[in-house]
Amino acid sequence: MCGIVGYVGGQSALDVVVAGLKRLEYRGYDSAGVAVLSDGGLAAAKRAGKLVNLDKELAERPLPGGSVGIGHTRWATHGGPTDANAHPHLDNAGRVAVVHNGIIENFAALRGELAERGHALASETDTEVVAHLLAEEFSSTGDLAESMRLVCRRLDGAFTLVAVHADQPGVVVGARRNSPLVVGVGEGENFLASDVSAFIAHTRSAIELGQDQVVELTRDGVTVTDFDGVPADVRAYHVDWDASAAEKGGYDHFMLKEIAEQPKAVADTLLGRIDASGRLTLDEVRIPDTVLREADKVVVVACGTAFHAGLIAKYAIEHWARVPCEVELASEFRYRDPILGPRTLVIAISQSGETMDTLMALRHAREQGAKVLAVCNTNGSTIPRESDAVLYTHAGPEVAVASTKAFLTQLVACYLLALHLGRVRGTQWGDEVLAVVRELARIGEEVERVLETMEPVRELARSLAHKNTVLFLGRHVGHPVALEGALKLKELAYMHAEGFAAGELKHGPIALIEEDLPVVVVVPSPEGRSVLHDKIVSNIQEIRARGARTIVIAEEGDETVVPYADHLVRIPATPTLLQPLVSTVPLQVFACELATARGNEVDQPRNLAKSVTVE
Repeated sequence: MCGIVGYVGGQSALDVVVAGLKRLEYRGYDSAGVAVLSDGGLAAAKRAGKLVNLDKELAERPLPGGSVGIGHTRWATHGGPTDANAHPHLDNAGRVAVVHNGIIENFAALRGELAERGHALASETDTEVVAHLLAEEFSSTGDLAESMRLVCRRLDGAFTLVAVHADQPGVVVGARRNSPLVVGVGEGENFLASDVSAFIAHTRSAIELGQDQVVELTRDGVTVTDFDGVPADVRAYHVDWDASAAEKGGYDHFMLKEIAEQPKAVADTLLGRIDASGRLTLDEVRIPDTVLREADKVVVVACGTAFHAGLIAKYAIEHWARVPCEVELASEFRYRDPILGPRTLVIAISQSGETMDTLMALRHAREQGAKVLAVCNTNGSTIPRESDAVLYTHAGPEVAVASTKAFLTQLVACYLLALHLGRVRGTQWGDEVLAVVRELARIGEEVERVLETMEPVRELARSLAHKNTVLFLGRHVGHPVALEGALKLKELAYMHAEGFAAGELKHGPIALIEEDLPVVVVVPSPEGRSVLHDKIVSNIQEIRARGARTIVIAEEGDETVVPYADHLVRIPATPTLLQPLVSTVPLQVFACELATARGNEVDQPRNLAKSVTVE
């Protein structure tokens, strides 16, 4: 959540910063602002609401030109989404400007100290105290980077800070703790941002910042130290996607584009992963096979859509690797005193690699001696860096807040991990692994087939736009798919939606069934789990007998469901464990179309952010 852009170079800083903020709109925000250094002074503008409000302000009251600037899109935490609370925040003299992501936990005490020293704070935010503290330190040091280091040592919490000072006009300074910040390295210009998409139109050369580091940018160089001023080692990397990858490509919404990209994303996740003996190639491996072999428990930690991927991973891990697997909501994990140790393998799943709940869960796991393996889409992000191993999904940038291609690629990565664990632990032979990988390799084509047949699903969604509730049922791996389908509808359509294990229907939820209530049922394969298939057909009959409208997702060739389906959505026949890769797609399309029919903002649903970087 929130977006940060900083620039120093030869271009118009205002143009670069505003364009960068527009590329970060997907992160979710409710106010925006910019600050520019010019002619020995500092000028700022900020407005509540979307960037269009800031654009209007800048058109009516232009800022002076300058080649150094910072900008921010804010998602409200301390204080509502108002002009006063929007970033940047300035000191009383108007010489320092600061933007901030995260939460400063001890801001109230710091604010009280500042008030006692005569500072007048104009906002309700935790961020504003940093501007005043920087002004105080700068009056002694005359150096913004050193001032930032001194201030950061006084702060508690999670934060990314970027600041400029009118008395040091050729410098932008940033700092990070538990919140993302990346450097873009250009020729005669340098950038800071929450995400590489903010500067990808200018450079693909990036530097990842580590924990508790301060970076100083000038036109000609980048200097990184820790909070104590000790020079830090940094890792440069090349961004392998370009600006066009973050454009809509002719689709009405980024989400539609990303749904359409899923066949390629699945293929990219598989690319070069398995060798001829069935061994998995991880992007970074610091876990010996002996440790994986001796693990007595696997724990998956994740949030939201990634949590649903973890629920499906449990089936695959226990089936193929024959090791107990628990799936935990990362936000609850460390607060319930989980039982962990050196023989526990924790799998942390996060699209952004910056999900704060998941990051704190993995840190707790490592403190307890567990090994952590990350499944992530974002190169160089915090969760992979702090894990013992990482498997990147290579899905490419996902701009829409509601996750689609990230979910499918997380599933593929989890299947690969389950197979790898089975291979290492001796429960799967190389030829067995390769047989499943061959099935996975054709899934992209099957997803393509599903996408080609989605017009009836879109038509159905439009016809249900007036409804208030939709229920989702599934069994086995279909249960997490039902949960994901309900989540997508909540996120996008702002309507009540619930996912249930179909076997639990008779234990209470059947009381919700009423005339014409839409109920989506994900039917397992009649081949792989015939007993479950027969039971879920009985569930469909039960709800239809009570007047519900049945929307049945079933494999091609499954004729037993036909008499009980008011609407039948066909998907290709796939092995049972892999079915979520095709059965999820109609639910994504359904939610997107229904939200569109209701006039909702599909790519940026209300109250949501793409990367949740606070607990």
